[in-house]
Amino acid sequence: MTGYYDYVLGLIPAALIGVTAVLNLVGLSLTAALPGGALVAGGVMVHAMFVRNPVADVREGIDRSASGSVGDSLDRAVDRSRTGQSGAEGSD
Repeated sequence: MTGYYDYVLGLIPAALIGVTAVLNLVGLSLTAALPGGALVAGGVMVHAMFVRNPVADVREGIDRSASGSVGDSLDRAVDRSRTGQSGAEGSD
C-alpha cells in the first residue's frame, strides 16, 4: 500500500532531475538549472516535514478518561520526575 510519504520519496529525485532537465532544455546552463531543481525538491521535503508532518500528536496516546484531565496527569508525571519517583513503585 503506497501512502503520501512513499510518493514524496519518489518525487524528491524526480523533481531534482526533472526540473533541472527542463530548465537546462529551456536554455539555462546546468550550473544555473541545478539550484532550481534543488529548490523544488527542497520544497517537496519541507511540505512533507512541516505541512503534513509524520509525527502524531503527543497528547493523542494519553488515556483521558482514566486519570482525569490530560494536564493533571502531565503535571503529576513532571512532579514525580523532579522527586525521583518512577511511578512504577508500589504504594505503602
